[in-house]
Amino acid sequence: MSKIDAKSPQHCGERRVNIYKFYKKLFYAFSTCLLSFLSLILLVYLILHPTKPEFSLKEAEINQLNLSGSHLINSSIQLTLLSKNPNQKVGIYYDQLQVYASYKGQQITVDTSLPPFYQGHEDSNLLTASLVGSGLPVAASFGYEVGRDQTAGQLALNLKINGRLRWKVGTWVSGRYRFNVNCVAIMPFGPSIPSGPLSSKQGSQCSTTPLLKGTQAVGGICNHIYHSEMSSREESSMHVSSRTKARNIK
Repeated sequence: MSKIDAKSPQHCGERRVNIYKFYKKLFYAFSTCLLSFLSLILLVYLILHPTKPEFSLKEAEINQLNLSGSHLINSSIQLTLLSKNPNQKVGIYYDQLQVYASYKGQQITVDTSLPPFYQGHEDSNLLTASLVGSGLPVAASFGYEVGRDQTAGQLALNLKINGRLRWKVGTWVSGRYRFNVNCVAIMPFGPSIPSGPLSSKQGSQCSTTPLLKGTQAVGGICNHIYHSEMSSREESSMHVSSRTKARNIK
């Protein structure tokens, strides 16, 4: 003779109540996680909000700039730049910095590499470079352009940087992102100027063009923190689920 266990309506009702409570707790946990994530994005954006690095030209000196052969140029330029990290909470790793000089849109030196370095919060660094060019081809109008600037009494030179950087917040470090810097050096240049190196010591602010928007960097920071938060939330939900199942079995 088999024994049939019949569950009472009260037992079934208690089970439905337990299931309802479980899903209610799960919904509250998900809602709390979502609100925490959105609040975290807003908080990180307001507090960190990574700002592009700032560069300024302190000094530039042309020691050599002459044509040789058929439209080939030899050049030698010394320059000093000031690099500044304006961020209070974000550090910057400079991994690659390639510096060169151009005149009227024509590159007149080869690329010169600067050593990589780390820049802390609101730190500044002086960067020096020696730029040279030997037998670089230029347009046929190069000599005419130089002569016209000599008549005008000044020469404008572009000093450019192509680089890659990484953002650092706490122990988190972003991927590499490209940025470009353009500095303009205006130098006295004319028949009445004494012979010798052309130099510009007035200093000028350079333009920095990041190929990464600040909000993208914030997104990467938030994504890192979000996954950490989600891991802890999942562990907490698993504990809640285990306790609920244990009560249902009982």
